[in-house]
Amino acid sequence: MSVINVKNLTFRYDGSLNNVFENVSFNIDTDWKLGLIGRNGRGKTTFLKLLLGEYEYKGTITKSVEFDYFPFEVKDKERMAIEIVNEIAPNVEDWQIIKELNLLNSDAEILYRNFNLLSGGEQIKILLISLFLKGNNFLLIDEPTNHLDIETRNNLVEYLNKKKGFILVSHDRNFLDKVVDHIISINNTNIDIQKGNFSTWQENKDRQDNFELTQNEKLRKDINRLEIASRNTANWSDKVEKSKYNTTNSGSSVDRGYIGHQSAKMMKRSKVMEQRIEKAIEEKSSLLNNVDRSDSLKIIPLESRKNPLIIADGLQIKYNDKPIFDKISFEVNNGDRIAIVGKNGIGKSSILKLILGENISYNGTLKVANDLKISYVSQSTEHLKGNLKEFSKQNNVEESIFKAMLVKMGLANSEFEKDIKQMSEGQKKKILLAKSISEQANLYIWDEPLNYIDILTRIQIEEAILKYKPTVIFVEHDETFIEKIATKVIQLNR
Repeated sequence: MSVINVKNLTFRYDGSLNNVFENVSFNIDTDWKLGLIGRNGRGKTTFLKLLLGEYEYKGTITKSVEFDYFPFEVKDKERMAIEIVNEIAPNVEDWQIIKELNLLNSDAEILYRNFNLLSGGEQIKILLISLFLKGNNFLLIDEPTNHLDIETRNNLVEYLNKKKGFILVSHDRNFLDKVVDHIISINNTNIDIQKGNFSTWQENKDRQDNFELTQNEKLRKDINRLEIASRNTANWSDKVEKSKYNTTNSGSSVDRGYIGHQSAKMMKRSKVMEQRIEKAIEEKSSLLNNVDRSDSLKIIPLESRKNPLIIADGLQIKYNDKPIFDKISFEVNNGDRIAIVGKNGIGKSSILKLILGENISYNGTLKVANDLKISYVSQSTEHLKGNLKEFSKQNNVEESIFKAMLVKMGLANSEFEKDIKQMSEGQKKKILLAKSISEQANLYIWDEPLNYIDILTRIQIEEAILKYKPTVIFVEHDETFIEKIATKVIQLNR
């Protein structure tokens, strides 16, 4: 057994006043399969780059294996895929490469095609098998499932179940549950490692959070009670002390020694209460530091007077005059939440674009009610630019509502003036989602809205949809999300 040892890791970006990590220490067994989770912008990719030695840091990271990062950059993409595998893992034989591809339910034929002509899922498979075939390495796998269809994700699950020795960054709860045996979570104030899958970690997290919330409330009440009692006791002590100089009704002096003794007892009791208050405050300050305050998101949908909103009968998208999937028929009524699922490249996004009015060739009929107000989240974030103020103005979104929505999704106020192009993909996707959720619409059309979005935000979005019941038609590969919110599922086949 070999161990990766991280001791007193401290890191901050140049020009930043705050540390991303501070005095972080833990050990990782190189046979573990770890899921790395945390809010967008919390430092997951930064942590991987620190392990890779790409940034200077304080503390130590010691290891007996080499770190390799997925996805790595392929410089000459016009080479055959097998050339790329041989470059990364030069000592393996062809039969070993084919065996790895078989584990991913992929045909060996893709090895002899140019890398740039492979689909996104096929490229991911080539990169992964290259790194696992290399040997004596510990893989840092950064969000491998983005844009992958459900079938390809399940192929990755089966493959990774046969492997060990990696950290996997993913926001797909179902994927994590099936693959990992430990969770490493980047929290507000520390990095924590627990044995088990995501659901086990979530149960433990909820239990700890609930305990801390209950304990915090109990201490708050205790502190208030003790402060009142301490104040009253101190006042009584002061009054008793002053009464030493009074006289009785008969004109004789009071027993000053007795009164002084009583006053001192009260003052001592007050001091004891103050010490208890300080102890309670200290205990209270150690609570809630890692409790994520996930405020509820609010959606204000508009119900259309027209029903159904959309009718499709025998619909088929055509590329080069050829249908790309079997005929489908469906209706979208007020309150429906419809998921479109199917393999990558089968035309899911094209259906959404057709509903939006784009010029796409198709067979069958599609009727969309007139005057529908539609809010759209695109799959791509490449068009985003400027800061949030400029973005909200360009998109006619109320700036205060839009920014409040982003704060609830975990975006820090310090990010507000940053150029959106400099933000992470998760932050960019939150901008598109916050814009859409802030809009009042009859129909919300979302194309892979959850790519790069952290788990906590996914849960917030699920809860908002279930509470406010907007009409949604969406393409998504997160099976947990689909199971929780979809009222209908349209399966595309060919």
